[in-house]
Amino acid sequence: MPTLTNSKAQTVFATGVRFDKNMLYVSLNDRREICLPFDKIDWLDWLVKATPEQRANWSLESGGFAIYWDDLDDGIEICHLLSMQSLS
Repeated sequence: MPTLTNSKAQTVFATGVRFDKNMLYVSLNDRREICLPFDKIDWLDWLVKATPEQRANWSLESGGFAIYWDDLDDGIEICHLLSMQSLS
């Protein structure tokens, strides 16, 4: 997802994922980290029901535009996470 920074278009993408209790942390290439309580977001109920082992088995889609959990056959697009951040 291109975002404007200093009048230059920069593509923001995921570089990593980690969990701590009920929080999902997504590291971005621009050094930001998005965190959200995945147990309080309805559309992430599949992640709430997952085992710690299933949550740990994630991969980045090509270009880092999304995170995918193969065991769960589901994922999250980074643009959705960024749009949620702009609402808060």
